[in-house]
Order: sequence, then C-alpha cells, then structure tokens
Amino acid sequence: MRWPKALLLLLICAPSWAAEGWVLGGRVDMDSADGVAGLVFGDLAINDTTSVYGSFGKSSVPLPRGLDISTAYGDIGVDHWFGPIGVRAELAYWGDSDFLDSIDARGALYWRGERATLTLDLQYRDFEFDILRSDFRAGRDIRFHSTGAGIKASFGLTDAVTLSASGIDYDYNVNLSRGANRDIADFLSASRLSLVNSLISYRVGAGIGVDIGTRRLGIDHYVWEGEVAGSKTRSSTLSFLTPVSTRTDLQFGIGIDDADDYDAITFFSIQLFVYGGT
Repeated sequence: MRWPKALLLLLICAPSWAAEGWVLGGRVDMDSADGVAGLVFGDLAINDTTSVYGSFGKSSVPLPRGLDISTAYGDIGVDHWFGPIGVRAELAYWGDSDFLDSIDARGALYWRGERATLTLDLQYRDFEFDILRSDFRAGRDIRFHSTGAGIKASFGLTDAVTLSASGIDYDYNVNLSRGANRDIADFLSASRLSLVNSLISYRVGAGIGVDIGTRRLGIDHYVWEGEVAGSKTRSSTLSFLTPVSTRTDLQFGIGIDDADDYDAITFFSIQLFVYGGT
C-alpha cells in the first residue's frame, strides 16, 4: 500500500558505502501464542562519529476467528555524535498492506558521558487501517496518527554493572478504544508481535545488565497499556549474551508477558551478531 521506496533503496545500497566497521545480525522471536518473527539488521560506521543502520523483518500472528496476519517491517537510520551530544533520525515502515500499516518517523537527542547516557526520544506514526466487510456493507479506510515522547537513561554502577530505565507516552488524534472501534479490536492478539498490540498508551521499564567476563546477563521488566483494549501488560525478560568466536556473539532471551485480558504467554528469542571492519 504505502511502502516507502526511498527506505527500501537505502537498505539495499547501505552495505556498499565505505565504512570503518560494521555489525550484521539476525533475530528470531517465538511465543506460546504461536506468534513468530524474523529480522535481519546491520550497522555501518562511516567514521568515528557517524553511522547508518537498518533492518528488515517479517512476522506472523494468529488472530481470533482463525485468521492469520503477516506483517513486514523495515527501518533505516543515521546516528551522529558531536561529543558529548548526539542525534539520531529514523524512518520505518510496519504493517500488512491489506489491513493496517504505519510509516514512522523517529528522532532522538542524547548525551553520553563516561558512565551515563541520557536520551530524549520523539516519534510520529502515520497509520492507515483498511476495513473489509464480509456482510455486504461497504468497506472503509481509517487514517490516524500518534505522537510519542519519551526518555531513557543508563548508568554504569561499576565497570561490570549497568542500570537502565525508560518511559514513553503516546497521544492519538482519534479515539481507539474497544467500544469506539470494534473493527480494530477484532484484530487484537495475545502476542506482542501483533501490529495492533503496538498501539499503546504508554510504556515504562527498567533493567540491569551484568558482565561476567566476556559474557553478559540482563534482566528487564516493562509495563505498558494498550490504547485499544485499555489493559496493562507486565513483561519480564532474562537475556544472556556470549561470544562464539572472536567476531561473533550469540544472545538468548526468555520471558513472560502477563496481560489483563489474556493468559500469560512465554516468549523466546535468539540473536546472532557478526562484527567486521577495522
């Protein structure tokens, strides 16, 4: 429907740019609600202060009434650090062109010190929702948008222990509550991989990371509220990062999502990181 051709072109051309260093990787997510997603990503350091990055992925989530929704995701961004202030700008697409998709613009201003980082995040999401009727009534399109503002911080207690916290709040220009938009509510899912479940009012969380030699153990806890259902989800994740070669890391994650409207579901993720360049 609205795939940004410029974004796709940048994702294709970015690996050909001259770079001082790079990271390539892939991620697979699965959950007990039968949701599954795959993602490939890359980050290219153009010089000591500037990098470009991008990713592309797909997900599949079963819905009530025996439906399955497949969505595509892609983003491209640039990061420049002036020292100690830095900026990031991103453009992203997420959705199913026959159902619901969004084009997202994101910006960030951050300060980075020796042990601490503080970031201000701003987002704008432009949605298009296509409602196809099966009862001989005319279909309709809904266009709406949201703006988000958030802050996140990390602080190194020691050389091996890092604390982090974040929060973001979203404002929508239409009423997306379950009662006002039954058509959207019909596509809610227990899986966090659903695009509709990304329509949230707010999200807050905190975590701790501990280095154990060359390995890293992380524990994170987040709470968010859905804009459509109005229910809260509490999520806890345990992650473990370990090197498998001099230029390759593997990270495993396991956790649980406990939502007001659904039974608790478990999820699992695995990520591969490959490092190159100078």
